[in-house]
Amino acid sequence: QVQLVESGGGLVQPGGSLRLSCATSDSLFSIGYTAWHRQAPGKQRAMVAEITSSGNRNYADSVKGRFTISRDNANHTVYLQMNSLKPEDTAVYRCNAYLYRDNVLKNTWGQGTQVTVSS
Repeated sequence: QVQLVESGGGLVQPGGSLRLSCATSDSLFSIGYTAWHRQAPGKQRAMVAEITSSGNRNYADSVKGRFTISRDNANHTVYLQMNSLKPEDTAVYRCNAYLYRDNVLKNTWGQGTQVTVSS
């Protein structure tokens, strides 16, 4: 069964950078619309970035200018480049995407990857 696999999280100092990846576990599936969400302990889950199947991008105000979402169709992967990280960015990040193969379309969530911004 096809899954989304997130990677790239970890511990980084304030002002540092991380690049998160959201990839299909089955390369026969392509990745379409994708949104990155994050949730910190005691906080509501919030969408921080999205990219449509046509390549349009939107960002939450809190990350605009610092985060960039992109897609590599050949690698079936969506990335979230995070620069100028702040402690407030600490959260579990999950991707939500539509995966497709031929006439099959699946909406899928990744398991999450931890991002911690701290000195």
